[in-house]
Amino acid sequence: MSIFQNASFLSMRRLMVVFLLSSTISCVSAQNESPIGRWDLMVDLGDKVVPSWLEVKLSGIKTLVGYFVAEGGSARPISKVNFVDGKISFSIPPQWEDTDKDMAFEAVLKDDKLTGTILSSKGQRQTLIGERAPLLKRTSPVTWGEPINIFNGLNLDGWHASKKKNQWVAENGIMKSPQSGANIITDQKFNDFILHIEFRYPEGSNSGVYLRGRYEIQVEDSRGQEPSSTFFGGIYGFITPNEMAAKAPGEWQTYDITLVGRRVTVVANGKKIITDQIIPGITGGALDSKEGEPGPIMLQGDHGPIEYRNIIITPAK
Repeated sequence: MSIFQNASFLSMRRLMVVFLLSSTISCVSAQNESPIGRWDLMVDLGDKVVPSWLEVKLSGIKTLVGYFVAEGGSARPISKVNFVDGKISFSIPPQWEDTDKDMAFEAVLKDDKLTGTILSSKGQRQTLIGERAPLLKRTSPVTWGEPINIFNGLNLDGWHASKKKNQWVAENGIMKSPQSGANIITDQKFNDFILHIEFRYPEGSNSGVYLRGRYEIQVEDSRGQEPSSTFFGGIYGFITPNEMAAKAPGEWQTYDITLVGRRVTVVANGKKIITDQIIPGITGGALDSKEGEPGPIMLQGDHGPIEYRNIIITPAK
């Protein structure tokens, strides 16, 4: 094949790829209805409504893939998302459920809204609604206000438990959860902020700091482990720290967290382990999926004993 023939062949091949890609996007985006993007979901379990989250992405020229976050657990990959005649469907294997059955998701996309059902791995049929997640981009530099000590060290004023039975207590400047039970939540809600928080856990324990009640930074006895999004300092299931900065159990440790829109920076024990990374969506255990709204600080108390102190937040003006 001559140089000219080869060049002609490559040009034709490029044109075919562009044509296929354009056709795929046109098909996926028929009538301006495209499932591609991030979706904030609400799922009706019958006795309560819980938040959930979905991301749909284009892989290559025609295959749709994604990620899904249920009421609990971490973001799970979706190997293929089907989209035909305005209907989205996929299935994923169980995560924490003790079963071999896949979860099945079906929804209709209309007027840029999702409505549908989930057949859980345990065979429960649940209804869902969804809307596109906001980008949360900030268009101007942040101006910070005055620091607020949101735990007075004396009592739990300004906080409330997630359940009727509350095991949290305030003693000698420390907010303690001596055993697994309820989470604890600030009465006040915040948008963008810098949060300083100190914590201590016994060997093998686990907790988490939820930003706006939606994005969990993992607090866990992970010393000596390789960094992971589900270990110490990770944005649970989404962002892996660049190093493991955990100290030994029984030692006081610190997080200094800056959250602006979706962008998060985490300094753990004086080391910057996450730098200006985008949080894609809510993590398992979130209070809600209303990402465009301010939210509280929530401390996880259902995974073992944990102690917190010196909780200081500096909100954006």
